[in-house]
Amino acid sequence: MNPFELSEQEEIRRQTLEELKKLGIDPYPASAFPVNTNTREIIENYSADKSNFSDVWIAGRLMSKRIMGSASFAEIQDEKGRIQIYLKRDDLCQGEDKTLYNIVFKRLLDIGDFIGVRGYVFITRMGEISIHVNHLKLLSKSLKPLPIVKEKDGVVYDAVTDPEFRYRQRYVDLIVNPSIKEVFRMRTKLINSMRQLFDSRGYLEVETPVLQAIPGGAAARPFITHHNTLDIPLYLRIANELYLKRLIVGGFEGVYEFSKDFRNEGMDRTHNPEFTVLEIYVAYKDYLWMMDFVEEMIEKVALDLHGTTKIPYGKQIIDFSRPFKRMSMVDAIKQYTGVNVRDMREEQLRTVSRNFDIETDATMGTGKLIDKLFGEKVEPHLIQPVFIMDYPLEMSPLCKKHRTDPGLTERFELIVNGKELCNAYSELNDPLDQRERFQEQLRLAEKGDDEAMYIDQDFLRALEYGMPPTSGLGVGIDRLTMIMTNQPSIQDVLFFPQMRPERTEQPDNKEKFMTSGIPEQWYPVLQQLGYNTIEKIRKIEKPGKLHQEICGFNKKNKLNLQNPSPEEVIRWISG
Repeated sequence: MNPFELSEQEEIRRQTLEELKKLGIDPYPASAFPVNTNTREIIENYSADKSNFSDVWIAGRLMSKRIMGSASFAEIQDEKGRIQIYLKRDDLCQGEDKTLYNIVFKRLLDIGDFIGVRGYVFITRMGEISIHVNHLKLLSKSLKPLPIVKEKDGVVYDAVTDPEFRYRQRYVDLIVNPSIKEVFRMRTKLINSMRQLFDSRGYLEVETPVLQAIPGGAAARPFITHHNTLDIPLYLRIANELYLKRLIVGGFEGVYEFSKDFRNEGMDRTHNPEFTVLEIYVAYKDYLWMMDFVEEMIEKVALDLHGTTKIPYGKQIIDFSRPFKRMSMVDAIKQYTGVNVRDMREEQLRTVSRNFDIETDATMGTGKLIDKLFGEKVEPHLIQPVFIMDYPLEMSPLCKKHRTDPGLTERFELIVNGKELCNAYSELNDPLDQRERFQEQLRLAEKGDDEAMYIDQDFLRALEYGMPPTSGLGVGIDRLTMIMTNQPSIQDVLFFPQMRPERTEQPDNKEKFMTSGIPEQWYPVLQQLGYNTIEKIRKIEKPGKLHQEICGFNKKNKLNLQNPSPEEVIRWISG
C-alpha cells in the first residue's frame, strides 16, 4: 500500500475524530491528567481486605473493549503493564446525558487511543483485579490502527515478529510487544553497573568531540561532513581514544566515556554504522591489570543483571565467572589451523589464506591478513570468554611493543560466542615510535587501504609533552547487551537501528492476481487488507489468519461474497 494512501480504517478514524470535535470533545487536550499510580503497582499491591486503591487516577492506551449493553470491560496499557477496567453506563454518566458511554466509549473510542480514567479497584467474580471507572477522558486520538495481537492468560498469540516492521516502526513494536521494553531497561542497567564500578574507583566521566578534524583511534572508514563556517571537512568520530589519551597527558589518571561512534562500513547481525562504545584509560596500569579489571567488570554486570554468572545465549550457556581463559593470538591460530604465522611475511600469509579459501585483496598488509585468518578460522570456536592477547605488531599501531618480544604488542581482545566484546592495550606512549607507526599506516593508505589510520599531528605533539604508562580499554556496549539479554541481532538492542530507505510498494494489478489463481472478486478485498502484491501473499506464514481476515472483512462490510474455504486460501498462498 502506498504510505500516502489512507486505508479504510484510517478513513474511519478520521471521521471519528470529526465526530468527537462536533460533540465538543478535544481529541488532543492540553491539560495534565493527574496520574497517581500505575498498573503494576495496583496488581502487585492491591488487597481486598485493606480496600486500598479506592481513588486511582491512571492513564494509558485502550487495548481492548468488550461491550455488553449498559456495562463493558476494557483493558488499559501503561508503561508498566495492562489492567482491566469496568465501565457501567449509569456510574460513568450519572445524569440524564449518556453520551459519554453510549456514543463516545462504545463507538468513538478506538483501540490505541490514550485515555485517562478515575475509579476504585476491585476484584471481579472471575477473580481479576480491575478498576471500576467513574470518570473517563480521551487524552489522545490514535489515527492508525495497531496490529492485532491476541493475548490470553498472559500468553501472546500472533505476536508481531516481522523484523522489517519491528525495527522500522519501533514505536509500534514497543506497544504490541511490551516485553521488548525489558531489553532496553536491561541495557540501561548494564551501563549503570559499569558506571558504578568506574565511579567507585574515582575515574572521571568525560565528553570528547563527535566531529573531529582527524578520524583517529581505530582502523575504520569514516563518515565525512563539511563545516560551512570554517570551510573544512570534518569526520564523525570512529573512536574517542586519542582525545581521552590527551586528557591523561593533561594530568587526569582515570577517564572514561560512553560514546556514540560511527563507521561507514557494512551492516549485519553484529554491526550498525552508529554504535555505542565504552572507552576507559587508567594511568600507571598495563594490559595485564586491565584483563583483571575486565573480568571484574563483566562478572559484576552479569550478577547485577541476572544474579548469576551463567547467562543463556541462544543454545549456549556463557559463564562469566572469573578467571577467563587467556591465549596468545599466534597460539590460538596454531591450535585451530595448525599454522604458525609468527614471523611470516605478506606473501606467505597470502599463500596461507589461499590454502584456507580466505578471500583477500591487494590492499591488505600482514596485519589485516592475520586478522582475516583469525576471524574466519579461529573466532567461531571461541564460545566461552577468552582473552586473545599479544597481537602481532602490524595489527596494533597505537599499542606498546611487548616487553619481552618486540615482534608482538601488549594487546588483548575479549572474545565471547565467536565475537569481540573488548579491545585493550598497554598504550603506546613513545612519541617517536608512534610517529613511525603512523607513517606505516600512511604507506598502507597509499597502497589502497581505506581503513588505514590518519596521522594526527596534534596527538603526536601531546605525546611529546609526555604521557604516563597507561592502559586503555574499549567495550562494545551493543554486543555486550546482546549477550546479556539473549538477543540474536544488534538491531534487537538498538531502539532505532539504521535501515535502508523505505520502499513505496507498487501494488500488482488485478490480472496478475487472477493469473495466480485468486478470484477477481477478492482482489479489492486483499488490497484493502494491505496484501497488495503476489509476493506479499506468498510470504504469509499463517493461512488461517488470512482466511479469518477475509471472512471478517466480508461480513463487516456486507459484501455478500461467498467466503473461500481455508484450503482455497492455502492454494492462493502456495501458488
